Amino acid sequence: MIDKNLMIVYGLSVILLAGCSQNYFSKKLMDTFRSRLSADVTTLDPALVVDVSGGMLTSKLFNGLVKYGEEMKIVPDIAQNWDISKNGKVYTFYLKQGVQFTNGRNVEALDFKYSIERVLNPRTKSPRTWVFDRIAGAKDFMSGKTADCSGLVIKDKYTLQITLEEPFAPFLGFLAMPTGYVVPKEEVEKWGEDFSRHVIGTGPFKLDQWQHDERIVLVANTDYFDSKPKVKRLEYRIIPEELTAWAEFEAGNLDAISIPSSEFERIINNPKWQKYIVSQAGMNVYYLGLNCQKPPFDKIEVRQALNYAVNKEIILNTVLKNRGISSHGPIPPGIEGYSTRIKPYEYNPRKAKELLTKAGFPDGLAMKIYQKNSREVLEITEILQAQLKEIGIQAEIVQLEWTTLKEMINQGKTESFYLAWIADYPDAENFLTPLFHSKNFGSGGNRAFYKNEEVDKLIEQTQQTTNSVERIKLYQQIEGKIHHECPWIFLWHQKEFSLHQPWVNGYVSYPICNADKGTSVEIK
Repeated sequence: MIDKNLMIVYGLSVILLAGCSQNYFSKKLMDTFRSRLSADVTTLDPALVVDVSGGMLTSKLFNGLVKYGEEMKIVPDIAQNWDISKNGKVYTFYLKQGVQFTNGRNVEALDFKYSIERVLNPRTKSPRTWVFDRIAGAKDFMSGKTADCSGLVIKDKYTLQITLEEPFAPFLGFLAMPTGYVVPKEEVEKWGEDFSRHVIGTGPFKLDQWQHDERIVLVANTDYFDSKPKVKRLEYRIIPEELTAWAEFEAGNLDAISIPSSEFERIINNPKWQKYIVSQAGMNVYYLGLNCQKPPFDKIEVRQALNYAVNKEIILNTVLKNRGISSHGPIPPGIEGYSTRIKPYEYNPRKAKELLTKAGFPDGLAMKIYQKNSREVLEITEILQAQLKEIGIQAEIVQLEWTTLKEMINQGKTESFYLAWIADYPDAENFLTPLFHSKNFGSGGNRAFYKNEEVDKLIEQTQQTTNSVERIKLYQQIEGKIHHECPWIFLWHQKEFSLHQPWVNGYVSYPICNADKGTSVEIK
């Protein structure tokens, strides 16, 4: 239930905002598309970007060798085509000629070599060196043993050859990430650590303004080599509060918005808005992680019991307002490797109690659920808490500030925790290697500290299998084992819903944030 005082503030906000006709944002701007960020971005330097907002913005400022198309398939970007050797280790990219940085200089193969080595260079302090550390010679370059990375070879002015140490099937997807975007050496060296505030790229837009905690403005790059933007400006207002953002949208001061959870049911059932709602199956998974190294969650029967004890459909139908589908494992639908043969754990408290007894806990047990400070998350974990109590499990909810929570989880100090994983690239490998390979304990992504040597070997096998049919079979085999061993309480894959104004055309919601170049949207 929404607090009465909050509703009064919300109502006054709508009235005040609607009445500010002289305000810059109080009228539709024919040449500007206006949307909202819930928080300021940390950086616009593609070598340093790790967050969704940063990826979404840099995709409009930069380009890579390849990119994601509308169906999340790899398509050409600055590379017009490429060859892959039969052994799956050598990639040869042929660049389009005449592509320019916004400082007027043409992009060459040498620029991509520089940009990749910049990510690998320890002085850059990139958190995404793992994107390129499979390139031959990368480890020697990172350790200072060599002056450059031997696996990056300039064949001619517009041809780049990348050689991997071993075949790695998802590599093209890695190159489509912001980490793979090309930057001009002269501008990086000119600005140093301030390059993020003075970014020069090749994208359809250029950075115009960045007023921290207020707004970020991008302007169209009229010399863009691909589809030209249909608006002159993209304006992102930084509005942390959902209700304030919704008030701004209703006043006509934002052109699109993610539908606030508190307003979802009212909006989705309002005929006024229905034809302007855009939904997208999210490439994500929400889960309650169980630390497999800590008793009692070192016992598979306990972990299975918790999965049988949870009625996910109640949460999906109430708190989430049917904004998701129940999961049976980590891989979301829409990604190759998702299996329809594996079914989610059914709600079966009787079976859960039997498994607890088998594990040596006939009278139940006590546990703690760690989570971030969030009203919606608390609503979810309180329902989980009540359901677990029905089988004799006393669950205490511990709310922590996000940085503290993340540190504790990464250090293995939490026994269970509520988290989500959002895809960096649309491949099932991204939902398996970071989350379940034992080399990635803690900060690497495997925060359940799950270890299964057979799963490790199968994951490594998928990475070297270039045949997509065989790789999908392996993905499904891995997920079957993870489903059985339950390092998580598998919860759901959440759908994304957004809303645009009637005067907006061409608005598209993408499952991967950096797939959106911003060139299709227009104001009519």
